[in-house]
Amino acid sequence: MGETVRAHRLSDAASAFTSNARNPNLRRAQLSFLGAWTAEWAFTVALGIVAYRDGGAAAVGLVGLLRMLPSAICAPLLSPFADRGRRDKVLVVVSTARGVATGAAAVVAALGGAPAVIYALAVLSTIAATLFRPAHSALLPSLCHTGHELASANVVRGMLDSTATLVGPLLAAVILEVADVDVVFGVAAAASLWSAALLLRLDYDAPPRPPAAGRRLGREVVEGVLAVVRNRDLALVLGLAAAQSFTRGALTVFSVVVSIELLGRGEPGAGTLMTAVGVGAVVGSLAASLLVGTRRLGAWFALGVTLWGLPLVLVGLLPRDLAALFFLALIGGGNALIDVAGFTLLGRMAPDAVLARVFGVLESLVAVSIGVGALVTSFAVDAWGVRTALVAVGLVCPVLAAASWWRLRALDRTVGVHDEDVRLLQHVPMLRTLPLPSVEQLVRGLEAREVPAGALVFEQGDVGDRYYVVESGQVDVVGDGRLLATLGAGEGFGEIALLRRSARTASVAARTDVRLRSLDADCFLTVVLGYTPSAREAALGIGRLLERYDPDDPGQPDQTPTRPVGSDGDQQEVRER
Repeated sequence: MGETVRAHRLSDAASAFTSNARNPNLRRAQLSFLGAWTAEWAFTVALGIVAYRDGGAAAVGLVGLLRMLPSAICAPLLSPFADRGRRDKVLVVVSTARGVATGAAAVVAALGGAPAVIYALAVLSTIAATLFRPAHSALLPSLCHTGHELASANVVRGMLDSTATLVGPLLAAVILEVADVDVVFGVAAAASLWSAALLLRLDYDAPPRPPAAGRRLGREVVEGVLAVVRNRDLALVLGLAAAQSFTRGALTVFSVVVSIELLGRGEPGAGTLMTAVGVGAVVGSLAASLLVGTRRLGAWFALGVTLWGLPLVLVGLLPRDLAALFFLALIGGGNALIDVAGFTLLGRMAPDAVLARVFGVLESLVAVSIGVGALVTSFAVDAWGVRTALVAVGLVCPVLAAASWWRLRALDRTVGVHDEDVRLLQHVPMLRTLPLPSVEQLVRGLEAREVPAGALVFEQGDVGDRYYVVESGQVDVVGDGRLLATLGAGEGFGEIALLRRSARTASVAARTDVRLRSLDADCFLTVVLGYTPSAREAALGIGRLLERYDPDDPGQPDQTPTRPVGSDGDQQEVRER
């Protein structure tokens, strides 16, 4: 049994990567992320060196805060634009803006310009970068059809994030050995522009969006914030992400001062330390790929948050070269767990209509927390020394993760039930064509109904107001006194009256005790008719059904596709759905 479970997990891990490679849209979106985040990490190392030369550790912390505060303000203000239209187009604009700003910083550094100009360009680049992850995180679910596929996409993105965490600082370290920071800025600019070019070739059916005309930006921002405030599970995940980001900001300071003041590695050592984080992130991402099919994402998220702080404590207690590299690699492993578990949880819990805005709130919290973490750490280093500051700051994440443990485990159970509802709806061919965010929108509107054997669900001629899916048991569809079909688990009924806005064309009665899941007409029609493939499938489906229920109705097809069902091989005809 244990070998079977391990084989199944390895199969899931492999499928996480192959499914992304086979899907050209996911492949381009993921490579674009790799380019964007390689640029971000290389740029961060070079900017830290510029700031340290300009004013020491305090300058590194202050620049980190000044860089992040405008991003924190702009993230929730800009993220509504990613909920208005095609998110890939937003990403193209963002990556291009980052490339231009970073390229300008390279020119200023090469000409020996004032560091203040580089700081200003860093702020512009970071504002654009702040919008990249919300838009990208909100785009991925639209390219997926199942929760497993979304988890796989987040595994791959986490792996690429880890790769960028490794490649970006390593690239900066190598360049700094033979050149100066201007070359690092130039390489970062090229990576950002490559990221934009990849997204120009994305081709997919975007979920329907409300018209932008008449929509007020301020109200849209508030809607995103309220989506978080009113959902305590979302608020918890975002709060822990803010704690992790506080430590990430601290790490931008520690990577420089630990290398120069504690380990004696000099400036290039800052890149080496961050490279260790990247190595750990790559290894951690490979391990995290085993979590694709797990229902314990909340628990793994808590462990990831813990690993962002505990290694800093260990560096403070044991400041040795090899030990420090190993401990920082553990931080990378924690980052991989957060990428898979945290972003999958957020993508599953938040409605698609406000998904980019929820991720915008996250980016705002991340930006503020990184800036505050960098500033607080720089003062802590000056006041207490490097080792004491490492221990004090490193305890923040483990303590908060421990306090949140039971709530995160309860969240895992909630997501498990949610997955079962998604699988139920995806048994219906008309709904199977929908991307995951649209199916989950339907799931949020599901209501349960139990009907005893022999009782009517609805009667022919009734007003159609709901769509039904059989969860367990069987129902008979009866029209004009004759049995038309017997439906079982995973089959739906009731769409004709909703789609044609007419009375029920047949009666439905419970053959056995039956448990149904139902959707009101507005919820059903908004999703099914708002998305092109499902609308097309619905139109074809009702044509076939009307031919079966009323063969004399003119203008309908001459034949109705049927399929054999029954576990014992009986050839009982039912509707093709």
